[in-house]
Amino acid sequence: MKITGSRVIIECLVEQGVDLVFGYPGGAILNVYDELYKNSDRIRHILTAHEQGAAHAADGYARSTGKVGVVLATSGPGATNLVTGIATAYMDSVPIIAITCNVTIPQLGKDSFQEIDITGVTMPITKHNFIVRDVSKLADTIRKAFVIAKTGRPGPVLIDIPKDITAALVDYTAATVQNGGEISLTADKKRPATSMPSQDEIERAAQLINKAERPVIYAGGGVIISNACEEIKELSELANIPVTMSLMGKSAFPNRHPLALGLIGMHGTKASNMAANKSDLLIAIGTRFSDRVIGDPKKFAGNAKVLHIDIDPAEINKNIRVFTALLGNIKDILAALIPLVEKKPVSEWNRRIDEWKKEIPSSWNKKTALPPKFIYEYVNSRVDEDTIITTEVGQHQMWAAQFYNYTKPRTFLTSGGLGTMGFGTGAAIGAQLANPSRRVVHFAGDGSFRMNCNELATIAHYNLPIVIIVVDNGALGNVRMWQTLFYEKRYSQTTLDFGPDFVKLAEAYGIGGCRVKNQDEFKKAFDEALSAGKPAVIDAMIDIDEMVMPMIPPGKPVENLLLDV
Repeated sequence: MKITGSRVIIECLVEQGVDLVFGYPGGAILNVYDELYKNSDRIRHILTAHEQGAAHAADGYARSTGKVGVVLATSGPGATNLVTGIATAYMDSVPIIAITCNVTIPQLGKDSFQEIDITGVTMPITKHNFIVRDVSKLADTIRKAFVIAKTGRPGPVLIDIPKDITAALVDYTAATVQNGGEISLTADKKRPATSMPSQDEIERAAQLINKAERPVIYAGGGVIISNACEEIKELSELANIPVTMSLMGKSAFPNRHPLALGLIGMHGTKASNMAANKSDLLIAIGTRFSDRVIGDPKKFAGNAKVLHIDIDPAEINKNIRVFTALLGNIKDILAALIPLVEKKPVSEWNRRIDEWKKEIPSSWNKKTALPPKFIYEYVNSRVDEDTIITTEVGQHQMWAAQFYNYTKPRTFLTSGGLGTMGFGTGAAIGAQLANPSRRVVHFAGDGSFRMNCNELATIAHYNLPIVIIVVDNGALGNVRMWQTLFYEKRYSQTTLDFGPDFVKLAEAYGIGGCRVKNQDEFKKAFDEALSAGKPAVIDAMIDIDEMVMPMIPPGKPVENLLLDV
């Protein structure tokens, strides 16, 4: 049966189980959008206000479900507007497929209207990318892209398709679905088998754990990606090993668990940072040892042997020299490792850590009209454990990691590696559409929210019951905080004492908005937003000089931890 390249795209997406895509149309991709119109009963398209919002929405969809998110954009600026969203997904190992359409093949390389070499632009920020110049290869390219995006360490894949390829006719054969829902490809394109460490390697790792007197688990985002959260919990409880989490690892381990130490790194708890520093065995699982965690690499966990468990060999010895590593799927490795680990009672090490847990910044209990800690704890008290929290980037993001108690994986969606201001509103849209029966609460700083508030149009149009809380200090809070600590209070271009009025802005989009300045007002506003079941914006006014504490100054060891200033 001969069909157009555009129809091939639709059929391949349906093959892969895709029923929801995000995007923005344009000239070069019109053939694809015409097919979407004809197949609207099979694939729902969400029109965002900007292509970057669409990319972040596909990302939020993927993070909250573990499935592959899909975003569409036209050529030129449509494609380049995806770049920040693709880079965000790349840094945090999120599987998304970006489909862009370019000018026709004869127009490529001639500075044609809205032409861009998007494969060249995105080469450093994709797991792989393709330009399809032969319509007969289109179907297998799309199928291969999905395999690459979700195999091993996940990540974004871009497919660029010239407009004449979307119009060309080709004989199309549906893919064969094997047991387990896998698509059968030609032999050279099958998903590679994930290797496992040898039994000897597993046994040696178990011996390290059994002999350790001061072990600590350092859980990263890979634990969530590999669906290994239950295994982490089992290992921790079996040997009474405390667990610390990176920003991307938040929600991998229940925050209220007695063995949970909270966030590690620059804004991590004293218990987390001291435990890593004083441990004799650091079991790092699914993490890349970010500079925001390790500070001075020569002094991080200086007393510990490091056992690194990860699927990506490129991460081993990249930032920290390890004693030994186990390479492969985390869930499978832990399943093989746990039976060899000895059960251990509560030790002096556990009791020492419990004492560190008691040392918290006095600023956490600072008496202001509307303390950040109150905002997050009140929200936490009013929603269930299935609620998905999304954030932008800045102080409000760190407070969401510090003060909100996550109990289930995939309930904390944030830009970790790239630190993308403007990420969260799009991610909230994707998460809400992927999980229509669950509550989504989005925390934004006033600086970040300026970068994506156009997506209020999307939220209003689709009537998504997202509650947006703008933690508003009238400044670029995180940058101002650094200016206070390290630049002698020279507040260069960080004071945001000008519009917009977020309440009026929300109302302009047809969304309920209100401004709150104290705890009682916040309680009332949030409770009303929850009960209404509609989109809402709460502009929560906090003190401009609020700090995120604890803090380890950049590049410094844990000994330089600031509890207060």
